[in-house]
Amino acid sequence: MRDLRIATTGTKTYLEEICYEFKKMGSDDLHFHFLDTSVPIYTGNLKILRLTEHFRYQLWKQVVLPIKAFFKGCDIVFCTDNSVPLIHLGYKTIPVFHDAFFFETPQNYGKLWLWLYKKTALPAANRSPYIVTPTHYAKRQINKFTNIENDKLVVVNEGPKSLENSEELDTRQLLKSLSLTTGTYILHVGSMYKRKNIPALVNAFSKLKAGGHPDLKLVLAGPNNSSSADNDYRQVIAAIDDLHLQNEIILTGYLSDYELAVLYKNAALYVFPSINEGFGIPILEAFKYDLPVLVANNTCLPEVGREAVLQFDPFDTDDIYKKMEIVLSSPELQKEMINKGRQRLKDFSWQKTAEELVEVFKRAV
Repeated sequence: MRDLRIATTGTKTYLEEICYEFKKMGSDDLHFHFLDTSVPIYTGNLKILRLTEHFRYQLWKQVVLPIKAFFKGCDIVFCTDNSVPLIHLGYKTIPVFHDAFFFETPQNYGKLWLWLYKKTALPAANRSPYIVTPTHYAKRQINKFTNIENDKLVVVNEGPKSLENSEELDTRQLLKSLSLTTGTYILHVGSMYKRKNIPALVNAFSKLKAGGHPDLKLVLAGPNNSSSADNDYRQVIAAIDDLHLQNEIILTGYLSDYELAVLYKNAALYVFPSINEGFGIPILEAFKYDLPVLVANNTCLPEVGREAVLQFDPFDTDDIYKKMEIVLSSPELQKEMINKGRQRLKDFSWQKTAEELVEVFKRAV
């Protein structure tokens, strides 16, 4: 549970949802222990304290967690943040490798973090009987960069985040505060990481506006990550300014789950232009709220969306624009995509994820 205090975006969703499902699954022959630390965790930006927190994280993973797991009599230590203990005190370990970003774009990570990852997380993973990955694409990439045997890499899909509307939340009030109305905006949910390719979406949206959609807006929902080295926040703002779209593109910043649910429910369509993903939970969230979904034709996104999504070249803003235009101008296509999205969503749930994980645990012991 310590990981939950520092997890963000998709990794936080994974941990929250899977813990909720595990808590429902306990039985006489299946017990879950949610191990935590009582020591506060530093999440600020002061360099010396961040370095200290790196050390404390390793101390937790490699010393404290093994001792706690030993005294709890655990058969499996399962960690969802790539890193499991090197030490095995009567248990086996299973990590989740969500993607291969550490190897594909090492320049986006601190040198100390990368060094520790290679010295601890990779050797620990090699000692584990299985490593969970969310898609076959992620499995291939992890195998390519780490040479971990394919037989040890087990694909277990994820599910949509449990976004629910609150009776206390006034939908009209939220939309009004963002200068939005139902069905008049395109939605993207996620942080401003470079791999999200948001400047390309901004440029494609500009072409869409010029092509005859004067009332349409673009909503970029999620934290700005302006202090991160791996972010496109400044580039996104520059693109918006250069194209004079300050009143047409809305950056919401961090939103609660309830607020995100409102935005999904009232959007016209969802566009996912990312150039690298390990899974892509927003695809399922958009399916859940009956949105037509357009995705980049690369990495895992076609695998997750299959025939329910319309694909485009994320490096070609004309193609992004044309695909959005096609969907917006065809109510029949929208209805078809929504129906296919509903069917595709049936293949995913966190309950299914939890059940498949438990089967992996049983095989391991």
